[in-house]
Amino acid sequence: MTAPKARWFALAALSLALLAVGLDLTVLNIALPTLAVDLHATTSQLQWFATAYTLVLAAALLPAGLLGDRYGRKKMLLSALVLFGAASAACAFAPSAGVLIAARALLGLAAAFLLPLSMSILPVLFSAQERPRAIGIWATANAIGVPIGPIVGGLLLEHYWWGSVFLINIPLVVIALVAVGTLVPESRSQQRRRLDLTGVVLSSLGLLGVTYGVIRAGADGWGDAGTIGSLLAGAVLVAVFVWWQRRTTDPLIDLDLFRSPSFTWGTALTTVVSFAMFGLLFALPQFFQSVNGVSTLSTGLRLLPMIGGLVLSVRVADRVARRTGNKLVVLTGFLVMAAALALGATTTTSSGYGFAATWLAVFGAGLGFAMPTAMNAAMSPLSAERSGVGSALLMTTRQVGGAVGVAILGTVLSSGYQAGLDLTGLPAPVAAAARASVNTGVRVAEQLHLPGLLSSVRDAFVHGMDATLWVSAGLATLGVLIAAAFLPARSATMEDNGEAARTTGSEHEVGGVTR
Repeated sequence: MTAPKARWFALAALSLALLAVGLDLTVLNIALPTLAVDLHATTSQLQWFATAYTLVLAAALLPAGLLGDRYGRKKMLLSALVLFGAASAACAFAPSAGVLIAARALLGLAAAFLLPLSMSILPVLFSAQERPRAIGIWATANAIGVPIGPIVGGLLLEHYWWGSVFLINIPLVVIALVAVGTLVPESRSQQRRRLDLTGVVLSSLGLLGVTYGVIRAGADGWGDAGTIGSLLAGAVLVAVFVWWQRRTTDPLIDLDLFRSPSFTWGTALTTVVSFAMFGLLFALPQFFQSVNGVSTLSTGLRLLPMIGGLVLSVRVADRVARRTGNKLVVLTGFLVMAAALALGATTTTSSGYGFAATWLAVFGAGLGFAMPTAMNAAMSPLSAERSGVGSALLMTTRQVGGAVGVAILGTVLSSGYQAGLDLTGLPAPVAAAARASVNTGVRVAEQLHLPGLLSSVRDAFVHGMDATLWVSAGLATLGVLIAAAFLPARSATMEDNGEAARTTGSEHEVGGVTR
């Protein structure tokens, strides 16, 4: 059995690796103008810098969990860390846009292993009593990388070349490699089942189709033929995948997991959290930059109250959940999130930063209650035997939920923005530029010295952002209803016959883990 302190050191190292994964979701955004010049990248290539990472990440999550269960979670995690470090170096020194896109795809593949396997190790390292706190730390590390990305990227780009935003991953990876290699025990499923290649292909292509369709919808609209075709193809393949999983003797995922109310509704609630959170993180940075006129670095710093609320509330949520169970804590978290988002939806162009900081901190507090506790509810029924695939399934729904959230809430934002514009009397090219985006509208208005247009653009964006936050508040309210109606008051304990061995400290093989 791993020594108590060593377990927490291992978790700290894994959290650093997760921080790197979160950073890579947003740190690239602020480097895009520089990349466009240095790599002579087209607009399409700039989009693929982000899309290649997201698509591969979504498509590879489920196979990654299975491979960890089958061949050893520690072994696959170490391999993923090496790949993540190598891909980061390849990104940093990419000589062309095409090479950077390929390196970003490899980075997404490594992240697809890091996310579920780092989570699947938690039931191996920690007892049922320790696991909520461990999941809270894991979830916090996973969440804070997203808003920290612009801060780190801005600081690096002020002093170094654009490749530095990728090289920052390497020391984090090295620390994680040493810690995982020395502190984490090897674990694997005792059931040596045949690899479900058909399931791997169907799930990967299906998730690829759905995710690409959602990403394309955000750029081209939901009525675009390519969007509709990709979404339909992806949905059909996912349906065929589910059908195949019910027929095959060695399925990629265990559909019996969904017989557990804790797993089913914990996973659903985690997805709802991602939907609302990524929508907020899509709209708010644009508000700070285009309406308030602050820099990208300042934008990242202005998101810190949300991180502060999250970090402080996670510890409180853990203590409360031990006494009352997961249901009340999750329900409270969604209530707080809904209230914060509703407050944020009253934002005007004259609202000061103090107002934004207040509701962001409250939202972060609700997030700290809802997200880790919902994850723990989903993880509770998972034994060490099924932790890899179960964690991968949880992360897959969360990833797709986040992508769908950005696309749908992005559509709400865009529609609200365009509906609120007053373009009366403006030349057609100027009006078209203003409709394209708030960033373009502000730039055109300032270049042409049109204060009326500038005021209209900013008012219209705030109108669209408020509509987006109202929708997010509605989603958080839906989370309240789901938690109240379906989430068990106390989650099922781990189905791990070796739990008694953990408490007695005896040394024997449990679920494929040498303790």
